[in-house]
Amino acid sequence: MLSSSLTAVKNVPLKKRLCFLLKLVCFVSSVLIFCEFLIYYVVIFQCKWPEVKGGAHMGEKEASDSVLKAMILADTHLLGEIKGHWFDKLRREWQMERSFQTALWLLQPDIVFILGDVFDEGKWSSPQAWADDVRRFRKMFKYPASTELVVIVGNHDIGFHYEMTTYKVNRFEKVFNLTSGKLITRKGINFVLVNSVAMEGDGCAVCRTSEAKLVALSHKLNCSQQKLSHSNKGCSDVAKLPASEPILVQHYPLYRTSDAECSGEDSAPPEEKNIPFKEKYDVLSQEASQKLIWWFHPRLILSGHTHSACEVLHAGKIPEISVPSFSWRNRNNPSFIMGSITPTDFSLQKCFLPYESRVFTIYCAAGALLVFLILAHVQLLTPPFYFAQRLISKHKAV
Repeated sequence: MLSSSLTAVKNVPLKKRLCFLLKLVCFVSSVLIFCEFLIYYVVIFQCKWPEVKGGAHMGEKEASDSVLKAMILADTHLLGEIKGHWFDKLRREWQMERSFQTALWLLQPDIVFILGDVFDEGKWSSPQAWADDVRRFRKMFKYPASTELVVIVGNHDIGFHYEMTTYKVNRFEKVFNLTSGKLITRKGINFVLVNSVAMEGDGCAVCRTSEAKLVALSHKLNCSQQKLSHSNKGCSDVAKLPASEPILVQHYPLYRTSDAECSGEDSAPPEEKNIPFKEKYDVLSQEASQKLIWWFHPRLILSGHTHSACEVLHAGKIPEISVPSFSWRNRNNPSFIMGSITPTDFSLQKCFLPYESRVFTIYCAAGALLVFLILAHVQLLTPPFYFAQRLISKHKAV
């Protein structure tokens, strides 16, 4: 049968064979273009910026000028030279690059926050490996002049507390032109950038410096929210900031016992939800968490680190949003947060990226169809139409 099929193929005119080959190339190209480019536009196009309550009473131009559009993502974990397999790098970094660039093009945020663990091996990478990782990051996460990128430090960028050094912290801050314990104000909104790895509370050099900056920021913010009186003369020489309650932006979540109370399709898997968190490893210590709340009285806390989504209320009124990982390497359904923020209010909306499993399913289905078409073309597989025709002709002959 095989020899007869090969003979049949040879008898097919060259023009028909080339036409069939061209159809196969077009089919394969279409699947690749859809799975590697178009699917990101199809999925992210469905995401819309949430509306804040105050924006409903403003004109379109006024609302656009007063609302800050913030895109928040976390835990990209760009692989390094030690643990990073080349195919893993290629696949997952391409996914993040296409997701990020597509989101920028479609959504046009004013500011983007990356909540730490930008790199996977920053805690031990050599200067040469670090330079290579930074180069790849800048290629993947390039952004237009109309958008600002703010990157927070994570434990994989500088190491856990026992691995953290001043050299690693300075190396990270030099690349991203930011210092931990810094306040940035955009459209009257105060964001406090916290080096949560340095919130160990043991008086280490980096910890002391970081906490001193946070205490100074706390004083400035508190003074800005008070009217000058005899009771607060210590504020007389302090430069005033917008009176807006701050938003904390950090890598580690504040203390919580586990993810047991977290819900949603991108929360931790059921088998992991009840595993107790370790203080100073999975979450900040209770003491450090309480300090941050006392110092800043934030209206919102944004964190990463766990790779899963969670919403927690601290002190019964302060929401914390744990943002899941942006990479397929850490979860099948990565996402990011879209925030519409004003000095007095905010509204958040989650935007899911393409599921890796769905892309894999499309490839498998396309591969199976491709094999079927080739076998049918070389007559190793009888098409259903001809099979039915043969059965009918045999029935008539009987």
